[in-house]
Amino acid sequence: MQCGLRLFLMVVVLFASRMVFAQRVGGPMLGPVELRTAKLWIEVKPGSSVDLWYWKRGAMTQARRISRKTTSDQWFAPITFFVTDLQPSTIYEYQFLINRPNEKKPFKADGAFTTKDLWQHRKPAPDFTFLTGSCAFFNDPSVDRPGKPYGGDSSIFQTMAEDPAAFMLWMGDNWYTREVDYFDEWGLWSRASHDRSLPVLQPFLKSTSHIAIWDDHDFGPNDIGKHYVLKPVSKDVFAHYWMNPSLGQNGQGIYTMYSYSDVDFFLMDDRWWRCSDQMKDSIDGKPNPGKEMWGKVQMDWLKNALLYSKATFKIIVNGSQILNSVSPYDKLRDFPAEYDVLMDFLTLHTVSGVLFFSGDRHHSEIIKTERVGNYPLYDITVSPLTSGTHAFGGPERTNPYRVLGIDQQQNYGRVSITGSKGRRQLRIEFVGVNGNVLKQWSLSESELKAAR
Repeated sequence: MQCGLRLFLMVVVLFASRMVFAQRVGGPMLGPVELRTAKLWIEVKPGSSVDLWYWKRGAMTQARRISRKTTSDQWFAPITFFVTDLQPSTIYEYQFLINRPNEKKPFKADGAFTTKDLWQHRKPAPDFTFLTGSCAFFNDPSVDRPGKPYGGDSSIFQTMAEDPAAFMLWMGDNWYTREVDYFDEWGLWSRASHDRSLPVLQPFLKSTSHIAIWDDHDFGPNDIGKHYVLKPVSKDVFAHYWMNPSLGQNGQGIYTMYSYSDVDFFLMDDRWWRCSDQMKDSIDGKPNPGKEMWGKVQMDWLKNALLYSKATFKIIVNGSQILNSVSPYDKLRDFPAEYDVLMDFLTLHTVSGVLFFSGDRHHSEIIKTERVGNYPLYDITVSPLTSGTHAFGGPERTNPYRVLGIDQQQNYGRVSITGSKGRRQLRIEFVGVNGNVLKQWSLSESELKAAR
């Protein structure tokens, strides 16, 4: 009799567990974690109710709950939970319960996060590590182009899930819309939901915080810019599948800033205001002021944000490369009027600590540009996570501005910021699918001091 009862209870628990997972589409995913707040994300089936329970580690009996409901007439139901009134430098655990409104308490942790340390005016800036990369193509045979699959080994995300880091910085092309996606609203939502739900991603999504920018493929069609008629929909999708601190200003674009320890990240939007790549770079031998990648509003924001920043390293993050003059593909240098404005600004205002991070190229490299009477600028490109690779060719095969290059290999970046005040160092390791370090490079804050 007891054996029969145990078997019955096991069946009930197994059935309930399967029902919960049947209602969960993707996640949980951890967003930015600050001193007293955190963001968490999950996607469920439309018409589901979700409870988020959270508590200090070791104090589950004091757990607090946030409840959300979705409607059955939604196409997709991603939900962001904003957790508040936390304590700095404290570990919290959490559990999501789906369609269990009568559950009065949590019973196990789905994951955990640690709030930031209040170090300012108290102690040295904390050392930390973050991960970064771009170009994540997941094969979808029913709608992909015929021939060899474009997507590579997605087990790289399993490796990344086991790589301890403060956060992951996604640098665009975080999913790839296809022809079945980018002609209508439903398609844009469907691609984000489909790729976010893939089982190989789930451990990584909850292993660390995630912030992101976009590039053309997760904005819309290849090489598209401000003329894309569905760009408001793309922004809405982005807002529901990422948890960035903010999304532009006055409803325009997705640019924002994120800070961790003594590093500021200026997350640029290279699509919302972007003119067609086919627009002439120059008119009558002079840079065409009408050809813009970032636009005047965003450029003005970036200038003021850089001047306000007191960060040791000021990392400008962009989907397209910035400095690579040899590249035949899209880059800020192809928008020479805007490029000149940025370079003149950095020289005039003697801004220290600036370097660029970028994606897009399906290879990784570090480009160096010398400046007369000032520190050199570096553009660190990390790509691809899973998309197709290629060999350096044409004028880029022996690019004289390249100080490090990796082609024909999937990889991600592991970036560490370490050292005492005045001697901070940035080191990047380019890591392969199986966790092997392919190449590494570093520089110190003293190498990025502006001439006075």
